[in-house]
Formats: sequence, structure tokens, C-alpha cells
Amino acid sequence: MISQRNFFEPLLRLVKKCLFALLLISSLSACAQKTTHATIRYSNSRDIDTEGMEKDILYYINQYRSSIGLPALQMISAATEQATQHSIDMANRAIPFGHDGFDERMDNIAKKIGFVHATAENVAYGKLTAKEVVDLWLNSHGHKKNIEGNYTLTGIGLAKDADSLVFYTEIFLRK
Repeated sequence: MISQRNFFEPLLRLVKKCLFALLLISSLSACAQKTTHATIRYSNSRDIDTEGMEKDILYYINQYRSSIGLPALQMISAATEQATQHSIDMANRAIPFGHDGFDERMDNIAKKIGFVHATAENVAYGKLTAKEVVDLWLNSHGHKKNIEGNYTLTGIGLAKDADSLVFYTEIFLRK
């Protein structure tokens, strides 16, 4: 016969280990500051010329940041490459619209530029001008929080699907 104490001790140790693991995982997630938020879909019938739109999006993002006393974000190629590839993958339906692969994108950037303290990402799709996509992000709490975040670097990438629907990705980084 097993005493109650001997029976419950291993069970209590297991519960304690599980609780510790859950606390560790939740604190690691908070430290990483990975931010993914609601997505934006907007569509109309016009065709959008995406040539140079990344620079226009950066202009409107920095114009807004300046208006609230924040420094301008600097575009870096490592983040732009990852943002562009993410938009291409969404446009080609290789991955669903959203933030799938976020951690891998951030790891790829860190391999090129070194340790990154904080990261976030905004995505949207539709037939939007640069001003319209930035305005939609600014009218979405989670996206606006990323735009107003303590970030210094960015990467912006776009891709069109077969129906000329544009997929937008902006990555935010603090080194």
C-alpha cells in the first residue's frame, strides 16, 4: 500500500514543474516583445501602382511619428528583404495572410544585423495607396501601437497577387 504522502509527492513535483515551465514561457514571450495584431483587409476596383510605394509608406509613417515627437525610422535592407518575402509568400498563397513565420523573419534579420531588442510587424492587404495603408494602420489600435513604438529601424515590402491585390508588410526593430 502506498501512503498518501508518497502518492501525492511526485504529482505535486510534476505540477510545480509544469507551473514553472508555463511562467518561464510567458515571461520569455513578454521579453521578446513579439507583437502581432489584427489584420486589415480593404479592397476596391482600382489598380495600384506599387513602384516606389515602400518609400512613400516610410514617408507617411515618419511624418506621423514626427508629429508626435518620435524620431524617424531608418529603412534597412535586411528588414526590407524579409518584409518583401513575407508579402510575396502571402500574395502567392504560400502562407496564409497574417504573421506566420514572424520569429523566423526576426531571426534572419538578427543574423545579418546582430542582436535586436524589440520587434513588431504590421500587415495589410487590398488595393491601397501608401497614404491609405498608413491611415488604416493608424486607425487600428494594435497597428498604431507598433507605429508609435520604441523602434528605430524598419523594413517595408509589398507584393501583388494575380488579381492585383497588394500585400503590405512593415517590420519594426529596435537594435
